[in-house]
Amino acid sequence: MRIDTAVPPVDRRIDGSRELAAGAAPAAPLSKDLFATVVANAPLISIDLLVEDANGSILLGLRTNPPAKGCWFAPGGRVRKNEPLDTAFSRIALEELGLHAERAAFPIAGVYEHFYDINFAGTENASTHYVVLAYRLPVDPASLRLPPDQHSQYQWMAPDQILLHPDVHPYTKAYFELT
Repeated sequence: MRIDTAVPPVDRRIDGSRELAAGAAPAAPLSKDLFATVVANAPLISIDLLVEDANGSILLGLRTNPPAKGCWFAPGGRVRKNEPLDTAFSRIALEELGLHAERAAFPIAGVYEHFYDINFAGTENASTHYVVLAYRLPVDPASLRLPPDQHSQYQWMAPDQILLHPDVHPYTKAYFELT
């Protein structure tokens, strides 16, 4: 299935009127309790960044928080309410990598679903469902400024190492199973 990024995002209202999604103001951050209610009742949309160096190695971070705490995982983040995908991609690349990047410059690697039996707060039996847009980002590692808040360590791994490493999360492995 081809995704045409040349078409501007459109929000179709119940009354049939149309408004560009970019015209809506981003939502304010939710309280922890309200966000827990959303996570318990709706899927989340996220973007994962498959950051690749010139040798084909992929950047992974050791997660410090649930739902993938303690596992090596690709950098990424959630799309916020009323945030166009282009804006979300640029924000996530800046927050997760310190990199100024535009979504149109990088190929989509696929659309995935991640299901967890835990949520961001570590609550057992409080599941989380992500719909993930994964993008490949070939970069010069020297251009990255990696923050310490989501990952305690970073490591470059070749795709074959990712598939064999016991501490790489299965959802990250899935990005490389068919490549």
